Amino acid sequence: MAAPKKGRRPTGAQGRPGRALAFILIAIVALTGGMFLSGHTTPRLGIDLAGGTSITLTAKNQPGEKNAINPTNMQTAVSIIERRVNGLGVSEAEVQTQGDRNIIANIPKGTNSEQAREQVGTTAQLYFRPVLVAGAPTTQPEPSPSASNGDKASDSGKDSDKEKAEDGDKASSSPSPSVSPTTQGRAVTGALKADSSPSPKASEAAAQPTPSASAPSAADIPADLQKKYESLNCSTPAARAKAAEGTKPSDFIVACDQKGQEKFILGPAEIEGTQVTGAKAQYDPAGRGEGWIVTLDFSSKGAKKFGDVTGRIAGQQPNRFAIVMDGQSVSAPTVSSAITGGNAQISGNFTQQSAEDLANILSYGALPLSFDESSVTTVSAALGGEQLKAGLIAGAIGLALVVIYLIAYYRGLAFVALLSLLVSAALTYTIMTLLGPAIGFALNLPAVCGAIVAIGITADSFIVYFERIRDEIRDGRTLRPAVERGWPRARRTILVSDFVSFLAAAVLFIVTVGKVQGFAFTLGLTTLLDVVVVFLFTKPLMTILARRKFFADGHPWSGLDPKRLGVEPPLRRGRRTPVAPTDPKEA
Repeated sequence: MAAPKKGRRPTGAQGRPGRALAFILIAIVALTGGMFLSGHTTPRLGIDLAGGTSITLTAKNQPGEKNAINPTNMQTAVSIIERRVNGLGVSEAEVQTQGDRNIIANIPKGTNSEQAREQVGTTAQLYFRPVLVAGAPTTQPEPSPSASNGDKASDSGKDSDKEKAEDGDKASSSPSPSVSPTTQGRAVTGALKADSSPSPKASEAAAQPTPSASAPSAADIPADLQKKYESLNCSTPAARAKAAEGTKPSDFIVACDQKGQEKFILGPAEIEGTQVTGAKAQYDPAGRGEGWIVTLDFSSKGAKKFGDVTGRIAGQQPNRFAIVMDGQSVSAPTVSSAITGGNAQISGNFTQQSAEDLANILSYGALPLSFDESSVTTVSAALGGEQLKAGLIAGAIGLALVVIYLIAYYRGLAFVALLSLLVSAALTYTIMTLLGPAIGFALNLPAVCGAIVAIGITADSFIVYFERIRDEIRDGRTLRPAVERGWPRARRTILVSDFVSFLAAAVLFIVTVGKVQGFAFTLGLTTLLDVVVVFLFTKPLMTILARRKFFADGHPWSGLDPKRLGVEPPLRRGRRTPVAPTDPKEA
């Protein structure tokens, strides 16, 4: 019995190509199953393909600031509005200037356009104002399903939190009713507490001087404002928006909450939204049963002001301050003691959505200008649909030319290339579909262009490998050794080529905005998938086909015919180029 030949045994896809093929098949089935289970079977489309909402905002000067409308402030406003909308997961929203005083915000169909419109339309500056008077509006059309008493705020580092909270419950059962938070996170009345996390700004805050201005009180309220408050009707959005119209930060104002369930007389603004350095929603990390809370951080100057204001408010009734945006209170928490250190948290009956909405407003609420919502229009996808159709036709023509070339030049190997392209297309389609609900990815026209360009990148990888195999056959090797020996050099070339493409896509994604990012994202994704397909499908499939007689014997239609490749005489399966015998008997 002949002893087995020594040598290294192929590993991985070389030794067990069936495993790699099974793995990629399972991945496709899993992604397809996840796509159907999620209920999203088509990719989410951008505004240029599916339509959406276009909002035009017109800048206006603030009272006393006649030259505030300038390119710097407009670009700052664009950046804040874009972050505010993208905070909702709307990755394909477009925000850009038009002319010298207009901002256009395009929100794709398929997102929560009403919620996004609220974030875009909420364009005035953010202020913290003390509550001087609070009560029910003249007409209350949307009664709170369950009025909850406002919790009393306290320093989280003290042991008497529970007792203070009970005291706050009693104090808030005054004629000014408190309001439960809604699912949209509006009109929240809750507790304001010092954040338990240490603040690096505490020492800076302590160094700020205490303002000498006297604190406003109910006695300072103008008589005409008192009458306006008594007759204030918060029943409609228009009435609520008009309540504080035309006022300055230094004015006493009347205001409604955003659901029309409570009205206020508010003192002059004490803190500006620009002094909030960060805010986020999180589930109570201390495990005190407070549920969702909103934490906020102040700058050193804001921390000093906030400590002074909360200390003063805690000693008066009502012991509340309002966070005011567009002349409406988005939250009016109670305060029980001075909160120093620059960190605080707002707690109440928050839902996750309401907490995230409030945190979003606090984070991105302070715009350098005020805006009027000039128009809200629905964008038709007809033009984009025509462009998409034209692009798909162009892509189909290009793909058909690639297929014709592969069949004419590579013949049987074209079968491998086409199967690989189909696998790549299946992975790309399912992943793009799942990324829509997962991260808000929307397929726009540039993204479609990126997918079409990827056809060439993927086909190029197959060609590199096929040519390496053909080179090995020209050197006199049979197909099975040629497949294995040609792979290492082809692999290096493919990896280098794909790395360059991915690097270009990554740089383009980082340095650009808007639709160009869609092109870069799709190009990067398809480049990564090209590596996956070549390693886990194309190479294993070639290993299996090399064992089949049609390819191994170099059939003229296999694309590996030694005669067509310039090898004389033609190779046979398992044999190298014959050598002339030296022994006459052998001849």
